[in-house]
Order: sequence, then structure tokens, then C-alpha cells
Amino acid sequence: MNRRQFLARLGAGAAVTSAALAGCRPKGGAISGSGDGEIPTDKMTYRTNPRTGDKVSILGYGCMRWPTVNNGSARDNNDAIDQEEVNRLVDYAIEHGVNYFDTSPAYCKGRSEHVTGIALSRHPRNKYFIATKLSNFAPSTWSREASIAMYRNSLKELQTDYIDYMLLHAIGMGNNGMKEFEARYLDNGILDFLMAERKAGRIRNLGFSYHGDIAVFERALAEHDKYQWDFVQIQLNYLDWKHAKEINPRNTDAEYLYGELAKRGIPAVIMEPLLGGRLSKVHDHVAARLKQREPEKSVASWAFRFAGSFPGVLTVLSGMTYMEHLQDNLRSYTPLKPLTEEEMRFLFDTADLMMQYPTVPCNDCKYCMPCPYGIDIPGILLHYNKCVNEGNLPESRQAENYRKARRAFLVGYDRSVPRLRQADHCIGCNRCTHHCPQNIRIPQELQRINQFAEYLKQGLDLAPAIQKTK
Repeated sequence: MNRRQFLARLGAGAAVTSAALAGCRPKGGAISGSGDGEIPTDKMTYRTNPRTGDKVSILGYGCMRWPTVNNGSARDNNDAIDQEEVNRLVDYAIEHGVNYFDTSPAYCKGRSEHVTGIALSRHPRNKYFIATKLSNFAPSTWSREASIAMYRNSLKELQTDYIDYMLLHAIGMGNNGMKEFEARYLDNGILDFLMAERKAGRIRNLGFSYHGDIAVFERALAEHDKYQWDFVQIQLNYLDWKHAKEINPRNTDAEYLYGELAKRGIPAVIMEPLLGGRLSKVHDHVAARLKQREPEKSVASWAFRFAGSFPGVLTVLSGMTYMEHLQDNLRSYTPLKPLTEEEMRFLFDTADLMMQYPTVPCNDCKYCMPCPYGIDIPGILLHYNKCVNEGNLPESRQAENYRKARRAFLVGYDRSVPRLRQADHCIGCNRCTHHCPQNIRIPQELQRINQFAEYLKQGLDLAPAIQKTK
């Protein structure tokens, strides 16, 4: 399908103005089309953990993007975290029924557990569930002693004597997922240690989060009788449901991951319901299609309703930096209105259409950073995706919008990414690729984007430069 056919298929939906398509905005801004009025404090949808009977809010708070004093995200920079604002967000979330808070020793450059512990400890302990992870990614933390020290430090930082939901963090990630899984959790006896902590009551539920190597996921589930996983965290959204493997051959479709958990009766905790924000910043024409169906709802609300509509889902995590994010997501879940079969088909069709656009599957997780050569990898990929979504990626010099799109791409590139941090400085060392949960071939994508920028500057034919890296 070419671009003209794609737009024709979208039909009248494209007539919605871009001003009405805004999703969540930063602190201090309003949310366009997200619904107005009071958010009820007693309408949160809850799911029951079949093992413990916990009543868990379907909206879970992901604590990897806490706000900083400079109105940024602590995942992105070293600015001081705004503890007062974190407290305000946590108070508002709990007041409106959110009771699941997910953190990690690795989040917010190592600061998330501390500020989360301060905010939560101001409330009665039975008002919330804490989820954290054994994030022993570095080989220096693979020893039994180092891993146990990390676990005990989590208890200290979170100001608690037990963890409600404890995860092995991101099993399957990396170039050799099975070898790292064994080194991090099996060879050192740490999984046995965590199981003993569960038996002693200091861990109430034990599970894992999964990225990447499907063999590791399948091995962990094959040994469910031994480990008795209480829950598993997976990436699930309407684009990854059937297209994850198409986006990248090393990924696995969410339909399969969820199905394997459902067969065993293991509750699923959902991460990346918005694909790192990509499903709230879709192409203008795709946004118009969604807004035509639900003019009063945000684009993001479709993704949250999708993730919450599966009965085996315990909670859906969202990293909410600003009050506007929190309020918009609360509107989707107080209460949740599950998608109908027809709405599911509509979203699957939407996902099919989205696949026609050559975006890079970057979730802005920043695991690829820092680049040893100073390249702003996420900034480059996100600028490219933004231009794709806004129609500023001309297919040729003959395209009707060529001059406008050329200026938007080049001027926007220089404004969003400093010259010395742009793609032309990549030497292809490939260190970033090993850390990417989405398995993006980062050097190849940077080379392609750099080639596209150079072709625009020189006025050359663009076709070879816009082909996606396979």
C-alpha cells in the first residue's frame, strides 16, 4: 500500500484538525480531548490476585519518570527530583484508587526507590502495594553478595520490611539472554534466595519482567512448577499484539506472551501500554481516525483500554510524570470500560495502518545511553519519528509538500539535537545495540537517518534513504 492509498483508506477521519489531536501535555498544560469534569475517587477498577486475594488497581504507577525541579523527567537528566511534586502525585493517585507502585534500583538514575519510599511512607502500609526489581544488570552485581545487598538496599530505600511484588528484572535482554539469566539468578543461587524470602513473608509475590530472547521466557515458564511464579510482567499494546515480530524479528508478539501466561493462570502485569509514548504520538491521520470515534477521549486512552480489557491482566503500568498524565489515565480506568469486539477489530485495523509508516520502534527508554561518542541516540530517533507522524518525511523531490517537509526536518533536527550529537558522528561501534530492549539496529538506523538528512541538504533523490533498516 502506498501513501496515497493509505490516506484514502483513512477517509474523512483526516479532516480532524491537528489542534484537536494533542495528547498528554507537560505540567502546566491542558489535555485536549481527554474529557472534563470531576474524576471520581471511588470508581477505580480492581483485579484480584488469585494467589493472595490482593485487590490491585488496574492502573499501576510506573515510577521511572518522576518529575524534576526543572519540570523534566528524572529518567532523562540528573536534575534534582521534585519530591514535593512526587508526593502530590502519589497522594492524588492513592486518593483516586491507585494502589500499585512499580519502581527499581535502576530507575531515575538510581534515585526512584528513595523518593518513592518517602512519598509512600506517608500513607498507611495497607493502602498500597510496592513492586520493585532485582536490577543486577552489571556483571559486578552478579555475585550472590552483591545481589543480596541490592535487594536489602531496596527494602531500606523504600522504608518497608517486605516487598509486595518482587521481580527478576528484564530477563532475556542482551546479546546472550540465556547466559545472562543463568549468571544473574541461577548460578549464584539468588533465585533460591528470593524464593526463601517469599516463604519467610518478606516477599509476598515473586515474578519476572521479560524482554527479548523468547527462549528465556519459555524456559522460565517451563519451570513454573518449580518456581511458582505469582505474576509476570510483559510488554503489551495494540501494535505489539500481532506486529512485534514484524517490527523486529527478535521481538515476540504480545498475543503469544499473554496466551502463554493465561494458559497457566499466571496474572500479567503490563508494561509499555503506550510503547514509550509512541501510541499517544501517532501519525496525524491515525490520530484523526481515533478521534473520529471518540472525540472527547485522548488518543492514549485507546491504548489503556486495550491493555486493561484482558481478564488475565492484573495491572497496567504507566510512567506518569505530570498530573495531566495521571488524570487522563484515571479517566480511562475509573471505571474501565472494556473494549467491545468491534472496537478490538477497529484497533487491530488501526495497528495494520500504522505499520505502513516507517517509524523506528524507539521507546525512549535510554538504555542505549550514554553513547561513548556523545551521540543523542533517542533524540535523533524521536525527531525522525516525529517527522514521520507529522507528514514531514517526503518520499521524493516531486512530493507536493517537499519544501515544507524539508525545512521542518532539517530545522527541527538542528533545534532538537545539537550538531555535535547528530547521527553523522556515529562510528558504528555497536555498543548501544546490546542494551536496546527493542533490539533496534541502532548504528544502521542512524546511518539511514544521516543519509536522509544529507540527501535533503543536497536536494538528491530521497527514495534510497527512507527505506527502513531490516
